[in-house]
Amino acid sequence: MESSVEKLGTARHGAQPRSKGAPMASIQGELGSFSHVAALQALGEEAQVYQCRTFRQAFEAVAQGDACYAVLPIENSLVGSIHENYDLLAEFGLPIVGETEVRVSLSLLARPGTRLEAIRRVHSHPVALNQCRRFLASLVEVEPVAGYDTAGSIWEVMERGSMRDAAIGSPFAARLHGASVLAEGIEDDPQNFTRFLVVARTAVAPRGAVKTSLMITLRHEPGSLLRALEPLAKHGLNVTKIESRPLRGRPWEYVFYLDVVGPGDASAAVTELDSVVAGVRVLGCYQPAQR
Repeated sequence: MESSVEKLGTARHGAQPRSKGAPMASIQGELGSFSHVAALQALGEEAQVYQCRTFRQAFEAVAQGDACYAVLPIENSLVGSIHENYDLLAEFGLPIVGETEVRVSLSLLARPGTRLEAIRRVHSHPVALNQCRRFLASLVEVEPVAGYDTAGSIWEVMERGSMRDAAIGSPFAARLHGASVLAEGIEDDPQNFTRFLVVARTAVAPRGAVKTSLMITLRHEPGSLLRALEPLAKHGLNVTKIESRPLRGRPWEYVFYLDVVGPGDASAAVTELDSVVAGVRVLGCYQPAQR
């Protein structure tokens, strides 16, 4: 898979010309990251990526018109929710138009010619290092080195590392950066998936069965959460995710994010829900990820 590249800020790899008609998606991270994989998976292999150092910059790229979409992780099956992106969804108000799930398979990557027994430093994002603890413990005299991004760590090893350095990342990143794969499938738990959301400036009406993401604030009284869930059950909607975040300016009160799935749209349930909660916002209606 190949894609053209735009950088937000300083270009590490340089900007390349955009292909006409190809969707531009902002991501947090470098080329070869799992966010890059998710963008190609969600939008097609012709998709271009606009690299950003932070999740906020990825949202800003869409809000300012530099990218058509942002593809952002929202939860991992082992680590849990990415709370920052829930907060940014509320702040920017960009509608969710899709989602995709990426199997996180990790490999040990190094410069061509590097021998496994020579490795003394392994670079990667702290989460990736933590997910490969058993493999790292099996190596002799190896120091884990935390970086801000898995694919960025691979780039650093390829450009500036020695034959004593390796990085943990995806096989896709290995192909993209020309790295050698010293070991594959090194994660402790193979049931490792990350769910990514696709957000845009304009909502899109999906066809068929849909998932709806909601943000609700409850009345501060007994039974308020139960009353909020009742309309969803009444209209045949299955709650697949519920997440609470602090409500700014109101200590010890919370906003709830819900994902619901049903045979049609959730408009009737939302209308009824609005009468029993302090506030409700539809964050997006979209096709559920295919497994």
